[in-house]
Amino acid sequence: MKKSLLLWQLAGFVFTSAAGTLLHFVYEWSSQSILFAPFSAVNESIWEHMKLLFFPMLIFAFAESHYIGRQYPSFWYVKLAGIVSGLTLVPVLYYTYTGAFGVSADWFNIAIFFLAAAAAYLPETRFLKHGSRFCLSTQTSLTLLCIIALSFVVFTFVPPSIPLFQDPGVGETVSY
Repeated sequence: MKKSLLLWQLAGFVFTSAAGTLLHFVYEWSSQSILFAPFSAVNESIWEHMKLLFFPMLIFAFAESHYIGRQYPSFWYVKLAGIVSGLTLVPVLYYTYTGAFGVSADWFNIAIFFLAAAAAYLPETRFLKHGSRFCLSTQTSLTLLCIIALSFVVFTFVPPSIPLFQDPGVGETVSY
């Protein structure tokens, strides 16, 4: 059971990394199709890069839940916590290094994505393996994940005018 969990989590990291990387380009490749806008990056804002982490992790969590989720009573709570951890790490690392050094490097922005994915899956593995003392119900965890997903979709089309949603290349908030 533990080996199976480790393999699933490693597969999740690989899937998230590959799918997130592809989603970075899907909107552009689709000639800016409205069908792909909610799930792929429509600009270079930090918010859009967080979306690239969220949707692959969520999709993989549903696949994983079908195969091993029932073995872990806190599965959806742990997935929620892992996803939120990864999502939090993206802007924290980005704004910390750009604030400290005053520059943004594409290679480091890409590294942040992979670090955030790893930082999400590693604790998930530990918490699933050893259980969690505090745990939201499955229904509450899934509801919160749906709210996050809805936020990504809504803010793709109607982004607030705050730095998290601003495209650094353009210097302003850009919506679909």
